[in-house]
Amino acid sequence: RNLRRDIAGYNALSTMTDEEREEAAEESGWKLIHADVFRPPSQYPMLLCVFVGSGVQLAMATFASIIFGALGFLSPARRGSFLTGILVFYILCGFFAGYFSSRLYKSLRGRQWQLCTMVTALFFPGVCFAMFTLFNIILAFMKSSGSTPFLDMVLLVFMWCGVSVPLVFGGSYVGYKQANITFPTVTSSVSRQIPEVPIYMDPKIAMFGAGVAPFAAAYVELFFIMTSLWMDQFYYVFGFTLIVFLILLITCSEVTMLLCYFQLCTENHRWWWYSFVTSGSTGFYLFLFSWGWFKQLEPSGMMITYMLYFGYMSLISFATFLVTGMCGFLSCFWFTRKIFGTIKVD
Repeated sequence: RNLRRDIAGYNALSTMTDEEREEAAEESGWKLIHADVFRPPSQYPMLLCVFVGSGVQLAMATFASIIFGALGFLSPARRGSFLTGILVFYILCGFFAGYFSSRLYKSLRGRQWQLCTMVTALFFPGVCFAMFTLFNIILAFMKSSGSTPFLDMVLLVFMWCGVSVPLVFGGSYVGYKQANITFPTVTSSVSRQIPEVPIYMDPKIAMFGAGVAPFAAAYVELFFIMTSLWMDQFYYVFGFTLIVFLILLITCSEVTMLLCYFQLCTENHRWWWYSFVTSGSTGFYLFLFSWGWFKQLEPSGMMITYMLYFGYMSLISFATFLVTGMCGFLSCFWFTRKIFGTIKVD
């Protein structure tokens, strides 16, 4: 309703006289930043594209794993085959990671698409592999049965470098060859100054607190997933998990678009990283939840127990940050193009 009123008011300016336009120009609103809203982010635009591409890959792999688990093709009773299926889905979805990262990077007027593709292919898998290798070496020195054999590690590296990386480059090539994403307004050469806002409209507060709503939407299901993950219990309710996963993504989109609209109304045109971090803060609350849930495991006093739990939970929380951040960013990307495409700009 507010958007319809704003759009009708902005479009009515074209029928006003010069004096009426001068009076209306003194008003504030999101139309005033039409020449800056699609200005590429000044800080780490390539990293933003890498995060978005990695988030798309993780989201599609998660969705495919839940679907196949619900259909019975992947059974949690066979944990080895279940984890292998998730890994295969993640590798095959590398094509979409390269496509989305390169397409977005090209729209931001980036020129080093080869570097962007390489970082997309190596960043998140590299962090996971480095941490997994470190923990595996420690477990091997402790002669634990939980350590992974060397040949399995070699096979994992082969799947990463021989399958995943080429798929990412293939998707990046296809995405970079596509036409540029068009924006409804023209970006000016000089950036508009962002006015001061009240403390309750500070972007940092929204970025920190917005993740509460998506996290609350998945809180109940998260408890059962954590129990299955760390307490050796089987989890079969994948249909309900699919519904919760969709609710999580929808909540991230709605909350982020609402907060992005508020920031645009305060004439803050720096929405790129804001939209990603706002919904991505769900991963931060997941990590806080894991701290409190750790007491239920009744852990031993061994240091490796704390390293394994908090190390892997930090990876899961970071993956959640990428998935939810990607969802919020793409929603705001569509939202801003939609609303600025409906107004008449001189």
